[in-house]
Amino acid sequence: MGWVTSCSVFTAFISIIWQAFQSLQALNKTTVLLTGLLAIESSVKRSAFEPAPKIAVGYGACTDLQINATEFLDTFYKMRVPNVNPDLAANDVNNENELLQSFVYYFKNGAAAERVIANGTLFKQLIAHAKQLDKERIHWYMGGNAPLMAVRFVMEGADVLLGAHMSKKLRPLLPKEIRLAGDEIPDDDIHLILEYKAGDRWGPYEAPRANRYILHNDKNNPHLRSVEQLTDALKQYQPQLLVVSGLQMMDMFKFSPGVREARLNQVKKQLISQPRDTLQHFELASYVELKLLQQLRQYVLPYVDSLGMNEQELSNLREVLQHGSTTLATDWNPRVANTLDQMRQVFISLLEDYHTKREADTQRRVVSRIHVHTLAYQAIMTIANSKWKNTRGAAAKAALTAHRYVCKSQFVNPESVMLVLDDSFATSAQEQAPRMRMSAANPVPCWQEYIQFGPSRQRVEVEICVAPVLVCRVAKKTAGAGDNISASGLVAQL
Repeated sequence: MGWVTSCSVFTAFISIIWQAFQSLQALNKTTVLLTGLLAIESSVKRSAFEPAPKIAVGYGACTDLQINATEFLDTFYKMRVPNVNPDLAANDVNNENELLQSFVYYFKNGAAAERVIANGTLFKQLIAHAKQLDKERIHWYMGGNAPLMAVRFVMEGADVLLGAHMSKKLRPLLPKEIRLAGDEIPDDDIHLILEYKAGDRWGPYEAPRANRYILHNDKNNPHLRSVEQLTDALKQYQPQLLVVSGLQMMDMFKFSPGVREARLNQVKKQLISQPRDTLQHFELASYVELKLLQQLRQYVLPYVDSLGMNEQELSNLREVLQHGSTTLATDWNPRVANTLDQMRQVFISLLEDYHTKREADTQRRVVSRIHVHTLAYQAIMTIANSKWKNTRGAAAKAALTAHRYVCKSQFVNPESVMLVLDDSFATSAQEQAPRMRMSAANPVPCWQEYIQFGPSRQRVEVEICVAPVLVCRVAKKTAGAGDNISASGLVAQL
């Protein structure tokens, strides 16, 4: 018995030593990558003598009410945990049962989602429920894709024009440096943000990663009311970059016939009225309505130079472009190879569309930049020798912004970091694809390659960079992360 006890103690001791060794190795690896990322980030900082880049961004604004998802549901819906019915995930939310079904579908897949509640009474009830939670557990923020990107642009040293309607209450939350094109309104739309962390549970369901589920009953934002004011302001402002965002507010909204098309046509007119040397970016979001996505393909995608999206939105866009259908939740942690292949497929579809229709529509632009942000990495593809510079620096900047925003700290503590991306990755899921390795000397692998497209197999050279994200172990805020990540990457490439 004494011998057995001694062996057990020795085994436990060895296990502790081994775990400590592994932890030290992981911490050392993280510190090395962090040092490399910070060095790349510092190399793309603008000097005090360089003029600030001028950026215009639209449309819309709101007030975000952020609460913990599982705490909220346990408080008000504990006895109503549903079985998942995937058919309901694609629809708008009209009642409590559809709400719970939809939430669980995205929660168990760790997928970000944004859904409209057409039932105004239900939405008011949910807001009232949220306000009943402990005051320390509810948080009010300025929200909306455009304002969040505008604030990040200012933080990164840009001169910014924002197209949005705001109330007197919301306007003071916007930095004074930001110029505003839009009317004052009595009340702002409210978005209810249900945030959850990796490992959170509700009933039998567990979240594989931190994310959020957003609900809204907007009256202002779906109509893109600030488009005309922004168009007028652009004539004098003359930005280097125009960013279009917030169009997902139109998703599943009940418009009168022809109204949505007319509003999107105003967005198109704004885009085609800009000089050719003004870069134009479209920030995607959570869409489920195929008709709207097809309209975006008609009115927006042909007239922008750059696209930003997460892994869910990339998969959805590829499906729309190639098959005319939509996807819902996809793999929350896709392999780099699969993401890069999907980026290539989207790029090829848009290139072929451009070359097929450019003679009939001379206002069209070719997409020259795609940025995909995931939990584990940032991937940016640009056409070689295009106007987009510093692709490596942009990827590093975006990766660091992801950690800082989600952890709500400008200081990156290696001990608060989790690395999800492996030391190396394949550049494609095809057989014998080259592998790239991350190291102290090369924390952000970049390479050039040729992409072929069209029946005549034309070739275009692109640069691709992949940066590892130092994932925040304890996520404090995910809503707005994509806007901040995309904005920081864009500024670095101007």
